[in-house]
Amino acid sequence: MHSEDQEEHKSVKMEFIEDYSQIKSDPDSFRVKHEDTEEQIGLKEESEESKELNEAEEKHQVKTEDESLSCSQQTRGKKSFSCPQCGKSFLSKQGVTYHMKTHSGEKPYTCDECGKSFRQAEALKLHQKTHSGEKDHVCFDCGKAFVTLAVLKLHQRIHTGEKPYECSHCDKRFKQSGQLKAHERIHTGEKPYTCDQCGRSFTQAYGLKVHQQSHSEKRGYNCDQCGKQFARASYLKKHLKIHSEEKPHLCTLCGKSFIWLDDLKLHQKRHSGVKDHVCFDCGKAFVTLAVLKLHQRIHTGEKPYECSHCDKRFCRSEYLRTHERIHTGEKPYT
Repeated sequence: MHSEDQEEHKSVKMEFIEDYSQIKSDPDSFRVKHEDTEEQIGLKEESEESKELNEAEEKHQVKTEDESLSCSQQTRGKKSFSCPQCGKSFLSKQGVTYHMKTHSGEKPYTCDECGKSFRQAEALKLHQKTHSGEKDHVCFDCGKAFVTLAVLKLHQRIHTGEKPYECSHCDKRFKQSGQLKAHERIHTGEKPYTCDQCGRSFTQAYGLKVHQQSHSEKRGYNCDQCGKQFARASYLKKHLKIHSEEKPHLCTLCGKSFIWLDDLKLHQKRHSGVKDHVCFDCGKAFVTLAVLKLHQRIHTGEKPYECSHCDKRFCRSEYLRTHERIHTGEKPYT
């Protein structure tokens, strides 16, 4: 590691390890390994793919309307109708009327079979096809059928390998815009999906869904060394590596060993000098998102750690721990 990062990395190391160890020692609390990898950002299983494609089918009419308006704009000229709430402009009064429903939340078209509601009649018609099973757009590569041509084209990217959506932060590309949005949260640190039971946040809805299962599952497998409980034997087996001295993942450059492959990969990035997490305020780059987020507090002035004895706040957890010793009288270094 370069000397310029040593002090900053040292200060974040314990905080980062604590968070990371929680995931490793308790897989039940976070059962999506490599949550932000492209494979998990993409369509995870057949059911996940179907869900995403169905949503695309229902939204297709809205997208088609926007595209037709864009084409009309080129031939007719400027948009002359504006939304009084947000100022967005449209070519017709009808366009404004439809758009206003996004502000009011009005969804007057309801499916009789499942009760789901829509802003537009055409969106309801598309949705109803998912109940009737009507799918007349067939993929010639695999035989799978879809409700709309637009969704068939989206599916065909699996076969063609087309990835039109490029990340603005790195060189990764994706088949779908939703995949790109989920991936970009790796760079921004955004975690919009929060568990209402424990407050833990995730970058993806799928990660939250899997995590929430940990609250409902029975934990019948106990660690005889520390007492932690797990829902599955495989999670207990993984956890037990923390107590053993086994470190099977070896760095070929320096000989250091690690319990987890993820730790080895992170360590190897420090050898290679790869720093793909960049601060947009000053341009400084870091190995991990955790260290970048800690660094950004210099710019934001954020101090999330509050003393339980007085009203002082700190930007780092270790600063808070050091400060609280003033109140407790603790002297760990004797």
